[in-house]
Parts: sequence; C-alpha cells; structure tokens
Amino acid sequence: EQARSHIWIFIWQCLLCGVWTMSSKWLQVFTLAITTLISACSPIKVLNALTPSSTFTKTSSIAYGTDPRQKLDVYRPIKASPNAPVVVFFYGGSWNSGAKDDYGFVGEALASHGIVVVIADYRLYPQVRYPLFLQDNAQAVAWTYQHIADYGADPKQLYLMGHSSGAYNASMLALDARWLGEVNLAPSMLKGWIGLAGPYDFLPIENPDVKPVFFFPDSPPDSQPINHVSHAAPPSLLIASTSDSLVNPTRNTGGLAKKLREAGVPVEAFYFTKTNHATLVASISRPLRWLAPVLDRVTAFIQATESADSSTEQSARP
Repeated sequence: EQARSHIWIFIWQCLLCGVWTMSSKWLQVFTLAITTLISACSPIKVLNALTPSSTFTKTSSIAYGTDPRQKLDVYRPIKASPNAPVVVFFYGGSWNSGAKDDYGFVGEALASHGIVVVIADYRLYPQVRYPLFLQDNAQAVAWTYQHIADYGADPKQLYLMGHSSGAYNASMLALDARWLGEVNLAPSMLKGWIGLAGPYDFLPIENPDVKPVFFFPDSPPDSQPINHVSHAAPPSLLIASTSDSLVNPTRNTGGLAKKLREAGVPVEAFYFTKTNHATLVASISRPLRWLAPVLDRVTAFIQATESADSSTEQSARP
C-alpha cells in the first residue's frame, strides 16, 4: 500500500503538470486518472491503460512448469530486428505478491526499443519460501534460452532484470551459480543483468512481510547476493533512488557495486533523485519517464555490453 501511494503521488504530480499546460495529451491522462479513481483501480492499472499496444505483439501465459503460477508472457517488438536481445524481467512484491500482467508497461517500453521481453510469474509466499522461487526463476530463464529463438530473439543475447525483490531474484541467478546450474545453465551465458532498487544485503531482516520468507531469525547467509560476488559475474547495471525508504540504496546498491568493482566485474551504478522505491520502475512507463531516464540507462547498457569494460558510478539529477 505504501508503494502504491508513492506511485499515486507522482502520477498526480504528472497529471497536474499536464493540466496546467492544457495540452490534449495531458488532458486525456487527467480524464483517465479521474475515471480510474472513481472506479478504484490501482495505479499500475493506470500506467498500463496509458501504455500503447501498437509497438509489440504479446504471447500470454506460456507454461514453463506444471504449477499454475509457472507461466510467462513474451513481448515481441513489432519492428523486430533479427537476433534481437532478450530480457527476462522479474517483478517485485516482497516475494508475497505480484503478477506478470501488472507489468505490461515494462514489456512495452523495452519492446519499443527492439528488445524481446519475457515477464514471468513465479510461486510466492506462503506457497513457497526461499529458495523455491529462485528455482522457478531459473526454470523461466531455461525456457527462454531454449525457446526464445522462435520469437525472433538471440538466446546468446540474454539479460536478466528485476525491480525490488525481483532485482534480488535476478542478482541471485546472475551471481550464485547454483540456481542456473540446476537447469543446466550458468551465469556465464548471460550478457548481463540489471537491478532496480534491489535488496542485496539485508540481514538481519527488518521487514515483517519478508521475515517468514527467509526463515527469520534463522535466515541463511547464503541467501544474500552480496555473498556470491566473484570475478565470474556478468556485467551489471544497478539503479536506485536516493530517497528510497524501503531498500537502503547505500548499503544495497552501493555495497554491491563496490564489491563487484573490487572483483573486477564491469558495473555501472546510477542514482536518481526524483524517484522513490516504487516510482523507479514506474518511470519506465511512458507517462512517468520525465522522472528519470531509467529506460535510457537500461537500453544503453544492453546496446553497449559488448564493449563494456569499465565501471562507473555517478549521481544523475535529471
């Protein structure tokens, strides 16, 4: 609920800015927002309602396992180039909530830049605890590696990406070889991974919603991504908000970037000032891109990974 309220605040800022300019585009946004408020829709539904469908084709609910939660969607660019890169995106929600259908705005954003996108559901608490959701994530990656060529993407141009707990999932698959190893893959086959506002070093656990997921107070140290950094890690892009009140950006993004850098791993870290924990991923959507160039950073990272041999950390203030 706190994350949703943050998104609403920024959506209203965005809407009010548009109302003052009286542009037809913003007037449409304002009207839709009012309609949404009346019908009590979620802010994510507002973002998806404002997301065009003309830039991609979507194949929905492909099973990658036998559980009803083990399904994924594929977003393919309308103007797809041969052997396009592919991003497997994991959403957040403290490992106890979330749905792939809520993140159509992520699929559209990346697909509109020529990237094939896979968004996977996975089992959540209380159905499962650590590490079973990571096994689901690994199975989704294995399905992608085996089948994504059928959707015009190159499995050798495979990236993982996630927000919040989804960034944790992406980092664990990229840094801890156990999980991809269970599906006969390895982190070395990844071109890179991207984490948005991820928790990478969070013991002892303070969030009451997360404690049972990781068996608090007996949370295993091997559950922490920062403990799995090695020189073999794939190139990394870490993005955070300086005002994130849910996941400390200095300890998590800053700490992981430092350790990756010390291990000789190519890593870029960016911090934005106009976003918070929730709106960092929301800024990928078309209505909220004025908040921060997150999409630009992600697409630039993917385009430049072949020659990315240096690490940078900078504070961006768009």
